[in-house]
Amino acid sequence: MDIISQLQEQVNTIAAIAFNTFGTLQRDAPPVRLSPNYPEPPAAAPAPAPTAAAPNPTTESNNTSETPKLLSAELVKAAKQFDALVAALPFSEGGEEAQLKRIAELQAENDLVGQELQKQLEAAEKELKQVQALFNEAADNCLNLKKPD
Repeated sequence: MDIISQLQEQVNTIAAIAFNTFGTLQRDAPPVRLSPNYPEPPAAAPAPAPTAAAPNPTTESNNTSETPKLLSAELVKAAKQFDALVAALPFSEGGEEAQLKRIAELQAENDLVGQELQKQLEAAEKELKQVQALFNEAADNCLNLKKPD
């Protein structure tokens, strides 16, 4: 895979991590009172007694407090990988002037190749017309040799 494709893939990874991070933080964030002018939210229904299968609330709150740290570490790791890919990009030597000169050279080469292709296209069209004319002549000759019905 080329470096540009790797960069694109890494940007997609960073976007996915950021999307999941914001979604997780939004989902798990505890409610916060914005202003004392707003009434208190209605009291939640009492929670059922914990069973053996239910997670321990203390463990769950510990996981919630650790989640932002884990997600931010993952985001930083992905950003560092992106930076490493950027650092691996080839360095353009000679600056802008050299790049413009190279672009002009490539454009001139492209023009020459385009002219050659145009000549080949015209020759192919001429040959096609000749083949069509010969085919039409052969078809006419075959039809003329056929006895009338």
